[in-house]
Amino acid sequence: MSWLVTGAAGYIGSHVVRALRAAGLETVSFDDLSSGFRSFVPDGEPFVEGTVLDHDLLVRTMREHHVDGVMHIAGFKYAGVSVQRPLHTYEQNVTGMVTLLRAMADADVRNIVFSSSAAVFGTPDVDLVVEETPKAPESPYGESKLIGEWLLRDMEAAAGFRTTSLRYFNVVGSGEPSLYDASPHNLFPLVFDALLAGRTPRINGDDYPTPDGTCVRDYIHVADLAAAHAVAAQRLAAGDTIERAYNLGSGDGVSVREIMDAMARCTGIAFEPEIAPRRPGDPARIVATGTLAARDLGWAMRHTLDEMVTSAWEARRAA
Repeated sequence: MSWLVTGAAGYIGSHVVRALRAAGLETVSFDDLSSGFRSFVPDGEPFVEGTVLDHDLLVRTMREHHVDGVMHIAGFKYAGVSVQRPLHTYEQNVTGMVTLLRAMADADVRNIVFSSSAAVFGTPDVDLVVEETPKAPESPYGESKLIGEWLLRDMEAAAGFRTTSLRYFNVVGSGEPSLYDASPHNLFPLVFDALLAGRTPRINGDDYPTPDGTCVRDYIHVADLAAAHAVAAQRLAAGDTIERAYNLGSGDGVSVREIMDAMARCTGIAFEPEIAPRRPGDPARIVATGTLAARDLGWAMRHTLDEMVTSAWEARRAA
């Protein structure tokens, strides 16, 4: 069975390609290289450069490579920027999803695993988010991911698609030194860039109602996330019944202050972070349970916080 991986040259997509291949599944990498890197695609991997807005290219790629399923990871993922660029966000994430689903139907491909997000929940008023927690996205990005989940639900009913959505929380770390997070907005690369430039990393707000006053988030290792994708693909291919959506969370949060302490410990660079004002809209705590994913997808937190930081730091320094 061959899987088309959209966004395969990105940080997460490149790890997913490797996890699928390690599980014995054939893959075809698809990416427009707007934020991904051609060097992230494994040697010998079939690669198609293109956008998910190109219906004809998608159909042709699926037919030529005998694709049976799609891992849809491509998208515009910057929640904060999406507020300033809502039309671009919806074009990439909603129009792109519609185009992909139409191409899948035309190529008679019915299995899809969707890269969703914790952003569908907005600012939850519970300590531990579960799959049924009410959805209240607070950005065009979060809204676009929720619409993507709705589209999959509708295609299940209308065209017999078999789908699941994996909701990512804070993805960090590296599965191998050649793959790193290059996002200009994520905490880990922001801290690493500051340290490498001789600047002091910054904490936005230390007066939240949390144990140490800083925001608490749910950090998961990218290799653990990728492994769950491989199991999801295998279960869809086997015709197994699985849930429409899974939260990939740890069940236990880590504060920004704890992240900074781990950064100093693992990089060997001692620093005391600067304290800046809160950022508007930052919730005090977002942590999710991964119980359903553990039951169905072999989901587990296989890496400690220090292992997450060390692997990410080594990959960033090797970039």
